[in-house]
Amino acid sequence: MILEGKFTLKAPIQKVWDSLLEPETLLACVPGAEKIEKLDERTYDCVIKQKVGPISVKFKFKTVLTKLDPPHHFELEGEGDEIAKAGRFTQKSTVDLRETEDGVEISYKTEVNVVGKLATFGDRIMRAKAKKVEAEFTKKLQERLKALEG
Repeated sequence: MILEGKFTLKAPIQKVWDSLLEPETLLACVPGAEKIEKLDERTYDCVIKQKVGPISVKFKFKTVLTKLDPPHHFELEGEGDEIAKAGRFTQKSTVDLRETEDGVEISYKTEVNVVGKLATFGDRIMRAKAKKVEAEFTKKLQERLKALEG
């Protein structure tokens, strides 16, 4: 399944870049995030809980930044398991930041492969969930950037 989209944040590009790679910001902004810990300069250990369709799931996974071109582009790959063994996923993402008159436009493309019980929910439910998560993340990140301004 491929998920892609874009949104704009009103903040300087370097601040947006730094925030997108900072575990504390991600923990505060990613819906359902219970743990996001930076293991080294490129690796994060994560636990995220979500409700997908009628069930709640908790993923434990590692994400690795595979390509960095500050402050305009990064790529990452992740893989992990649902703690109750409802499924496994792999993910590859590309994120681009571009300065515009309105702020910083962030565009992303993520390829997600889900196997196991979770895969039975299908594309439509997973896409709807991803859009909700994106909207909540964008709102929280914008609020956090405003708070940092002071």
